[in-house]
Amino acid sequence: MKWFSTQGGLRGALPAALWAVALTACETPSDVHTHDSPVLNSDQAVLQEAGTGNLPGLAKSVRAATARYHSPVQAARAGYVDPGPDECVAVPALGGMGYHWANFGLVDDNYDPMVPEVLLYEPGPQGQPHLVAVEYIVLNLGQAAPTFGGQPFDVGGTPVPAPHWSLHVWVHKNNPNGLFTPFNPNVSCAAA
Repeated sequence: MKWFSTQGGLRGALPAALWAVALTACETPSDVHTHDSPVLNSDQAVLQEAGTGNLPGLAKSVRAATARYHSPVQAARAGYVDPGPDECVAVPALGGMGYHWANFGLVDDNYDPMVPEVLLYEPGPQGQPHLVAVEYIVLNLGQAAPTFGGQPFDVGGTPVPAPHWSLHVWVHKNNPNGLFTPFNPNVSCAAA
C-alpha cells in the first residue's frame, strides 16, 4: 500500500484506511495534536495578534480562497472527508480544534496555501459544521522546512504515520492565542 504516488510530482492519495488507523490509535483527543507553540520573532508576533478582521495578506487570501467551504457540501465535493461525529478534537485546558476534514489526496511533500490539506470545523447550531480554520500538512522527504508567510510549520503534530510538518491557521474564527496556535479557547466540540 503506497502512501503517495510519484506520478505528478508526488501528488497522490494517502489511503483513508491508514488515516483511520492513525486517528483511532490515539487514546485521547490530546494525543492527536501535541505540538508546542513555536518561538516567534517580532514580525511573527504581530501576525499572532491578528484577528480574522485584520488578517495579514497571505492569511486574508487563504480566507477568501476557502470561504466556499463554509458549506460542508462544497468541502465534500472538493474531496474533504467528514471524520465522523465522534472525532472532534478539544482539550479542556487548551480549547478546541474541532473536526478535521482532510483531503488525503493533497498530503504530499509540498503545499499550496490556497488549497489546504485539512479544513477545521466546529459544531454550530443543531450540530451543523461551521468552518473555523485550515491546517496544512507537508510530508518531510528531506526538503527544507515549509513556512507560511515567514511562519515556520510545527514539526509533526498530527497522526500522519510519516515524518511531516503541520500548521494551523485560524482564518475563519479569531484565536485569541494567535493565528497559528493549534488550539483555540473559543472553539468547543459542544453544539452551539
